[in-house]
Amino acid sequence: MPVESDAELRAILGLDTVAVVGCSSTPGKDAHEVPRYLLRNGYDVVPVNPNADAVFDRPAYDSLADVDESVDIVDVFRPSDEVAGIVDVAVERDDVEVVWTQLGIRDDDAAARAEAAGKRVVQDRCIKVEHGRLVD
Repeated sequence: MPVESDAELRAILGLDTVAVVGCSSTPGKDAHEVPRYLLRNGYDVVPVNPNADAVFDRPAYDSLADVDESVDIVDVFRPSDEVAGIVDVAVERDDVEVVWTQLGIRDDDAAARAEAAGKRVVQDRCIKVEHGRLVD
C-alpha cells in the first residue's frame, strides 16, 4: 500500500540518508536544487550520477548498486521507465527503507514489487515540497 498519510510521510522525512538517483550537477535543475535543499536541511545526500565525479563536493556514484554507504531513502529523478531497474537494486539492499519517486515519475508495478519486499513507497511527489509542508 503506497504511503499516503502525513504521519507516514513525517516518519519517512525523519530518516537521515538520501541517495538521489539522477542527482544533477547543474544548478537550477530540480535534480540539483531539491538535493541541495535536503543537504541544507540536515540530510546526508548521496549523489548517484554516472556523468559526474562529484556533486555538492560529495563523490557521485555511477549507480545505486555502487553506493557503498548505508542509505535510508532512494529518491528517484529518472524517467518512469527507469524506475523498475532502480527498484530492483533497492530491493536487494537491506538498508533501503523507502523508494521515493519525484513529481511526474511513477511505476505502479515496480512500486508493488518494492512494497512486497518490505519497502515503503512514495510516488509522484516532491520530497522538498513534502518536507516544507510537514517539517519546516
